[in-house]
Amino acid sequence: MKRREFIATAGAALLLPVSASAQVADLNDAINKAGRQRMLSQRMAKSYFAQGLGVVPELADRTMSASMALFDRQLVELKVFSPRPEIKSTYGELESTWSDYKAALVGAKPAKPQAEAVLALATRVLALANQGTGQLEKVSGKPVGRLVNISGRQRMLSQRMAAFYLSASWGVQVAASTTELNKARDEFVAAHELLKKAPEATPAIKAELELAEMQFGFFDTALHTLRPGIPVEHHMTNVFTTSERILQVMDGVTGMYSKLS
Repeated sequence: MKRREFIATAGAALLLPVSASAQVADLNDAINKAGRQRMLSQRMAKSYFAQGLGVVPELADRTMSASMALFDRQLVELKVFSPRPEIKSTYGELESTWSDYKAALVGAKPAKPQAEAVLALATRVLALANQGTGQLEKVSGKPVGRLVNISGRQRMLSQRMAAFYLSASWGVQVAASTTELNKARDEFVAAHELLKKAPEATPAIKAELELAEMQFGFFDTALHTLRPGIPVEHHMTNVFTTSERILQVMDGVTGMYSKLS
C-alpha cells in the first residue's frame, strides 16, 4: 500500500527513470524497446507543448532531454539488432524521420505556430515506430510477444492522451486533438481489459495492472478537465504528472511481460 500511496501522491517533481539496458538482449526485449520508441514520440510532443505553455517547465525540460537521448540510443540498438532486411529498412526510414522531428523539437523555442508541425512529425515517427514493433512481434510469433507489444502500447497511449490534452488546451487542432484523445482513452481501456484476462499474466503482473487501473482513474479524472482553447495551469500540470505516473507503472508491466519465455 505504501508504494501505491507514493505513486498516487507524488507531485510535479517526479521524473520517471524510463531506462534501457545497453543492448537488445532478445526478441522480447526488442519488442519492448521498439514499443518504447512509440511512447517516446508522444512523450516528446507532450513535453514540447508543456514547454510552450509554461507548464512544469523544469520537469518538461528534463523529460524532453531524457526522452530524446533514450530515443537516440534505442534507435541505434534496434537497427543493429534488426533480424530481417525489411525491419532494418523500417529503422532506416525511422532514423530519417526522427532527424526531422528532432530538428523541430530543438530548433527554436516551443511556440504555437510550430505546434501543428510538431504534431505531424510526432505522428509520422509514431507510425514508423509502431511498424517496427509489429514486424518484431511477427518474427516472435508467440503470444507473449503480442502481450509485450500491447502492454508497451499502453505507455504510448498514456503520453498520447496527455499530448492531445495539452494541444487542445493550447488551441492547436482542437477538434482533431479532442477526437484523438478520446480514441486513445477508449483504446487504453480496451487493452487493459485484455491484459488483465491474458492467461500469461502472473500474479505479480496482475497486481501491477491493478495499480495501473488505479492510476488511470486519477489520470482520467485529470483528462476530463479539458476546456479546449482555455489553458488552465493546474489542470495541465495534473495531466502531465499523472501521465508520467501511469507510464511508470506500465513500463514496469511491459518489462515483466518481456521476461516471460
